[in-house]
Amino acid sequence: MAGPLAVDRAPARAGPRSRWRKSWLCARPDRERIAARERVRDLVAGRCVGGSGGDSGTAAVAPDHEHRLDRRPLRAARAASARSHGLFDRGRTRYYHGGDLQGVIDRLPYLKDLGVTAIWTTPVYDNVDHLNEKERYEGAAITDYHGYGAVDFYAVDEHLGDLAKYRELVAAAHAAGLKVIQDQVANHTGPYHPWVADPPTPTWFHGTADRHPKNVWQTWTIADPHATPDIQRDTLDGWFIDILPDLNQDDPDVSRYLVQNALWWVGMTGLDAIRQDTLPYVPRRFWSEWSTALHREYPKLTLLGEMFDGDPALVSYFQGGVARDGIDSGIDTLFDFPSFYPIRRAFAEGKPLRELAVMLAHDHLYPDASVLVTLAGLHDTGRFMNEPGATVAGRQLADTFLLTARGTPLVYYGDEIALRGGGDPDNRRDFPGGFPGDARNAFRTDGRTAEESAVFDNLRRLLWLRSELAPLRRGRMVTLAVTEQAWAYARVLGDQAVVVVLSNAPEPVSLDIPTAAAGWTDGRAVQDRVGGAAGRIEAGGLRVTLGPRSAAIYTVR
Repeated sequence: MAGPLAVDRAPARAGPRSRWRKSWLCARPDRERIAARERVRDLVAGRCVGGSGGDSGTAAVAPDHEHRLDRRPLRAARAASARSHGLFDRGRTRYYHGGDLQGVIDRLPYLKDLGVTAIWTTPVYDNVDHLNEKERYEGAAITDYHGYGAVDFYAVDEHLGDLAKYRELVAAAHAAGLKVIQDQVANHTGPYHPWVADPPTPTWFHGTADRHPKNVWQTWTIADPHATPDIQRDTLDGWFIDILPDLNQDDPDVSRYLVQNALWWVGMTGLDAIRQDTLPYVPRRFWSEWSTALHREYPKLTLLGEMFDGDPALVSYFQGGVARDGIDSGIDTLFDFPSFYPIRRAFAEGKPLRELAVMLAHDHLYPDASVLVTLAGLHDTGRFMNEPGATVAGRQLADTFLLTARGTPLVYYGDEIALRGGGDPDNRRDFPGGFPGDARNAFRTDGRTAEESAVFDNLRRLLWLRSELAPLRRGRMVTLAVTEQAWAYARVLGDQAVVVVLSNAPEPVSLDIPTAAAGWTDGRAVQDRVGGAAGRIEAGGLRVTLGPRSAAIYTVR
């Protein structure tokens, strides 16, 4: 095993399998180093920049396309090139582009200044050192630059760095007051993992490379009370895109391995949270065991699950805190994909804003909707600015909603400058200025276009306003008024309140907003923290006039 640190192993035996077999006893976690960490609460994300619900903001970062070192010798890149010759090519979208963990470390001040409070990176697992010939697009093989094709769950891919560098990233982030979320994958391995040819047990995978079920993506059957196990099987046991080997979590050795691997990463690095990929394709009884083990050892660790669906009844089924069919998944929070779709329709396409309010009316389905991770895009969706009708004003409105509504806002890297991009891999374009020879540097004020500056400045202002105003982070959300294209809501925390008014209309709008539910009574003076306009509560309400597609955020003066 090419693991970065020595750990206890199972007794070696002849043959290649022993090289890949970890002991079921992990290295002892470093409790003292992790004890002081607080639970992740807010997110902002990217191709690598991201966050979780409540007090802060997270940035999701994809190291390979975010930033490459340009001020020091590229020793790591040269070592990776020697080991994985020919996989670097910025001219090819599905190849490595040269970004690494050191580049993320170098950009932590940028993220801190933007106002995010946590970073989520795509997986750092070691991936195969040659082209992936099994997954081809337009007849061409690809690289597994994205990190989701693990061949070693205990090693960091050499293109990004090594375990020491990853630990340095976590330490540097913590020193800057940022939390770190690691992307993990318990559903499958990469197609070139040595286990595929020589599995540790006969039931390690669901089938073999030559004979296995193909995933049919029918996640709705998992929560369906009428579905039989046979109906659910292809969704739970099927190989993604008929290529990625599906791990069998019902094999107790597989289950133990995955639990202890997750414990190892937290213990060795001091992670604050885990984002778990492809959540519904793994039995919920395993998630219950996995989350119980992690929370027992690390009570403040946050577990974020990916349940990619627009149906709140289905997504809520996977959040922990309540038993569904006798099983509590223990997963703390989920991506709020049900609100993602009306966010796109309203703010990008100009469709009714009322649809978004109606979607949040389903919050009663969740054990705790306040911690859902809200988003306008991430690495599996096309960019917001590629939607039909998308404008800077719409992008700014979307950000205003994300940073003021309930949940943990996530910002995908590049969204802070309205980066464009269609479907995968066009939605993972390099960040301008992150690589030697780039024509401009959008990390700097003087390197941004007027459009990019408008979006960046608005988002930064909102992130810092969220940091300043506790109700925007932790207050309950109260709808005050809704029309077809306008929505006023309050965030209320004790005797404090913030009132947010959004207008998605293409023309000016005037609203009379009742404020009793926000605790604001007649005579109270208020001020818009966005536009600066002053107001006063009269006759139990606030009269607000907004320009086309604009917003106001009111606090007491």
